[in-house]
Amino acid sequence: MTTQELQQTATQIRRDIVRMVHAVQSGHPGGSLGCTDFLTALYFKVMKRNPGFTMDGKGEDVFFLSNGHISPLMYSVLARAGYFEVSELSTFRKINSRLQGHPTTHEHLPGIRIASGSLGQGLSVALGAALAKKLNKDNQLVYCLTGDGELNEGQNWEALMAAAHHKADNLIVTIDWNGQQIDGPTDKVMSLGNLKAKLEAFGWKVLEMDGNQMDAILATLEAAKAAAHQQQPIAILMKTEMGKGVSFMEGSHEWHGIAPNDAQLATALAELPETLGDY
Repeated sequence: MTTQELQQTATQIRRDIVRMVHAVQSGHPGGSLGCTDFLTALYFKVMKRNPGFTMDGKGEDVFFLSNGHISPLMYSVLARAGYFEVSELSTFRKINSRLQGHPTTHEHLPGIRIASGSLGQGLSVALGAALAKKLNKDNQLVYCLTGDGELNEGQNWEALMAAAHHKADNLIVTIDWNGQQIDGPTDKVMSLGNLKAKLEAFGWKVLEMDGNQMDAILATLEAAKAAAHQQQPIAILMKTEMGKGVSFMEGSHEWHGIAPNDAQLATALAELPETLGDY
């Protein structure tokens, strides 16, 4: 896809997100909207992936969503990328749907390899997958997305130490550095301090990018791929704005986990023109 096509796809995905959350008056739009550009670039341009989908992921790049509450984004990306029918998005968070509020595996939804309802675990799983690929002499990459508030969970720091120790240089972890979490700004809830310095001290190669600028995302992900297989795991600090694309949601932690009402949905959809066709 061209940059323009990626941007158009991201706009439609944002439109899917607000419609899905509004329809059931439940879900997490803020982080989903903020990470849309990144996940669009990853799935539609950067990763070597197989829409046919196998759980072992042999011979392809694999992705693990650790901050599983942004499932509306994950589901829209997977549907738009051909893993399942776009029409299934209309079942989001409904009884007996495969599209639960947090991704799970027992529904056998193509594209979902782990349940990620509990924060702090995805990086550990991604590390395991990266080490498995090295043992299998599989040169493809493992990607993982976490949130900055999620780094309050101590298991992440154990995984960060282990990844550097085992030289998991096929692992690229992106941290959604939006400065917001459910209870307020991350600096007020529990400051992460100098995150770049901490990651480097743990033995990681660290890149930074604007996660809401498509060209910057593409360039940084290519730089991360070029840095792979050089004895260090790679972390990307991704600056995003929570609620990006919907003016009244942008930059506010209050939209972490609430749904827009009818009037707010109308405003959001007016700001997000339909580009690929609604479900």
